[in-house]
Amino acid sequence: MSIPAEDALSAAAQTPATRASGEESIAVELDGVTKRFGKIAALDDVSLLVRRGELMTLLGPSGCGKTTLLNLVGGFLMPDSGEIAIDGQRVTDVSAYRREIGITFQNYALFPHMNVAANVGYGLRMRRVAKAEIARRVADALALIKLAGLEDRKPRQLSGGQQQRVALARALVIRPKVLLLDEPFSALDRNLRASMQVELKEIQRKLGVTTIFVTHDQSEALSLSDRIAVMAEGRIRQLGSPDEIYRRPVDRFVASFVGDVNVLRARLERIDGAIATVVLGAARVKVPSRTLQGAATGCIVDLFVRPEELRPTEPGMAVAADGIVAAQSYQGGHVDLYVDAPEALSGRVLLRVPRHEGMSRWRAGAPIGIALAADEAIAFRPA
Repeated sequence: MSIPAEDALSAAAQTPATRASGEESIAVELDGVTKRFGKIAALDDVSLLVRRGELMTLLGPSGCGKTTLLNLVGGFLMPDSGEIAIDGQRVTDVSAYRREIGITFQNYALFPHMNVAANVGYGLRMRRVAKAEIARRVADALALIKLAGLEDRKPRQLSGGQQQRVALARALVIRPKVLLLDEPFSALDRNLRASMQVELKEIQRKLGVTTIFVTHDQSEALSLSDRIAVMAEGRIRQLGSPDEIYRRPVDRFVASFVGDVNVLRARLERIDGAIATVVLGAARVKVPSRTLQGAATGCIVDLFVRPEELRPTEPGMAVAADGIVAAQSYQGGHVDLYVDAPEALSGRVLLRVPRHEGMSRWRAGAPIGIALAADEAIAFRPA
């Protein structure tokens, strides 16, 4: 009886203890890891636990340290201090080829003179796996990534998405303990990128392989991840689920970096334990008080509000703010309205409205009222 490709690879990706117990365990651990390049600390005392079978995304701007962290896990760099463990075994100074890591780079790094089957099976040949076993595992991997029948093609005969699949199959066929993905979709166009994100998520779920994914694309991180580590200046600023990162950012950087957000000047009315009330025009908003520690009642605070948490209304009513529509941006399913309003820290507010309403009712130059449709938001003391 033949075993489906995804089941064969999935069985190999899980340890017997994991399959037997079903208990959550730690696949990758970084403990106080620091890495310097000259006087620059690319990573500064970073600690991180990656759970077995999860897709962990490292998200941050260029230079934040996310790729350095990935390379340290893969063994392509050695830390200046701290420890790294995989499956409970210390690997801090273990060579990359001995860590049983699969990796896909931004440029795929396929061998142009080899066909698809040879590219996928390269890691197995280097491990001196028997030819019959290589053929079987390559066939399983190609079936999994939906490229069966293309074994004899060279990379130049493949589309960008197909090349990306081949690189992914090459990383998975060796049955890695951890799969490392360094912005693998950055060279793809928008539609293909979205399609490949869905396929990656499906494959990762089927195999249950622990995956660390690096990206600077917020929407990609939110759609793919089990958890996200938001990084800046060599440190992890927040670690949590996509919903936690998006709805409950811990500081101004995370709130500003992840997703679109409006920053509105409001007034702190009172603090009642864990909840504070801020006032913006005729609106009163409940926010967590933890981000307003030390703020005095009556002081000005910065209220962070997502575009989807605002709605347009007639000006002059009991609203949070009044403004003038500066521009429309048609987005297919909705229209982005850019509204000039003095309450906005940048002078402009972004609202998202249904396309029929946005195009016909709120044209450039029209006066508009801005109401809060959210029952929660977050506020910070002014920077």
